[in-house]
Amino acid sequence: MTVKILIKRQFKDGALKDAHEMLTQARINAMGFKGYISSETLSGCDNPNKVNVLSLWQNKEAWDLYAKSDVRKENENKYANVLENPTEYETFILGMQM
Repeated sequence: MTVKILIKRQFKDGALKDAHEMLTQARINAMGFKGYISSETLSGCDNPNKVNVLSLWQNKEAWDLYAKSDVRKENENKYANVLENPTEYETFILGMQM
């Protein structure tokens, strides 16, 4: 079942250039994993340091494999220096479950 992963980050002032490079690398990494479909980056209109990524995966299992991968963990560790708060994640299934 197709899932969307909402990844919420609040970057420190002056960190957007570094954040952009890390987000780009994360997308490149994800594209190499089975089950990745697409992603989009959303920046806050009132607060450009608030950046959300909406990532689309074929199923939750594919996302979980990528989320636990060494390549992703390595990239995620780099965020620690530029984040105001820890990254937040939410997983959604397309459509409603009844």
